[in-house]
Amino acid sequence: MKSFKILVLALLGVLTSCTIDKTDYEAEMGSQVPENYEFKEAVSFTSGTFKISIEALNGTFYKGYNELHLKITNTQTNQNVSTSEVTFLPIKSSTDGGRTSCPHEYKLQYDNVNKYFAGYSVFTSESETADSWKLYVSFTADNQKYELSKDISVAKQSNKNLNMTTFTGKDDEQYVIALVAPQKPTVSENKLVAGIYKYNKPVNAAGTFPDPSQFSYSEVSGYTLKLDPRMPEPSMGNHSSPNNQDLTQQNDGLYHGVVNYTMTGNWTLNLIMMNQNGLILKGTVVPTDFTPGVEGVKSELYIDTLF
Repeated sequence: MKSFKILVLALLGVLTSCTIDKTDYEAEMGSQVPENYEFKEAVSFTSGTFKISIEALNGTFYKGYNELHLKITNTQTNQNVSTSEVTFLPIKSSTDGGRTSCPHEYKLQYDNVNKYFAGYSVFTSESETADSWKLYVSFTADNQKYELSKDISVAKQSNKNLNMTTFTGKDDEQYVIALVAPQKPTVSENKLVAGIYKYNKPVNAAGTFPDPSQFSYSEVSGYTLKLDPRMPEPSMGNHSSPNNQDLTQQNDGLYHGVVNYTMTGNWTLNLIMMNQNGLILKGTVVPTDFTPGVEGVKSELYIDTLF
C-alpha cells in the first residue's frame, strides 16, 4: 500500500509539471507566433518601360518556404503584362567565392484569375555578412528579352511552425524539407503541409553565369514522410499523440498529412523519409518509452516546432 501511495504521488507530480509547463507555453505563444496572410511588395525592378514587382507574405523574404507573386507592368500604359516568358533564379554568394541556390520555381506560370506569375523560393539561410542573396529575373515582352538582377535581404523565420531542414540522404543526394502550413496550429488535428526538394546535380560544365542548369532543384515525386510527433521536454516525458497521418504528395506537388497537437508547447516532428520504392533515405524510429525527467530521443531526421 505504501508503495502504491508513493507511485500515485509521483504520477501527480509529473502531471502537475505538465500543467505548469503547458500554461507557460500558452503565455509564450501569445507573443511569439506571427501570422502573415497579406502579400506585399518585397522587391521591385525597373527596365525600360517595364516594372517587375515581387510580392511575399508581409513584404518580406524569410528563411524557409516563400510563396511569391510576380507582376510585370507596362509603366506607359499601366497595364499588366501576361504573355511574357518569366524565369526566376535566386543565388547566394559567399565571401569565399562560392555560389549556390535553393529550391525554387524557375519558370513561373501566369495566374489568369489573380493576374500575376506564381512561384516559390525556399531560402536556405538568412542574409549575413558572409552570405548575400541576389535574384536573377528574365522576361520577354514585345519580342525582346529583358534580364535583370537585384540584391535582396532574407530575414530570420521567427515562426517555428515554418521551420525547414537540409540534409544528405542515404542515396548521396542533397534534400530540403520545408514546412508550409499551418502557420499557427491549434490544439487539435492540424493539416500539415511540407515541400520536399532535391538538388539536381549538374551533368554538364557551367555555361555563362548565371547558368540555371548549375542551380536546379526539383520537387521529389512519390515519396513518403512518416510522422511521429513528440514533446521532447523532460517534463513531458516523450509525450506523443494519436491520429497522426504520414505525409504523401498531392496534386499541388506538396506533401500533406495530419499532426495532432494535444497541448501547446515544444513539439518535435520526428520524420522518416522513404522514396517511391519504400527505401528509407533518412530518419530513424523513435523509442516509445514514457521518460519523465529525461529528454526524449529524436529521429535522425526531425523538425522542431513551437506554438
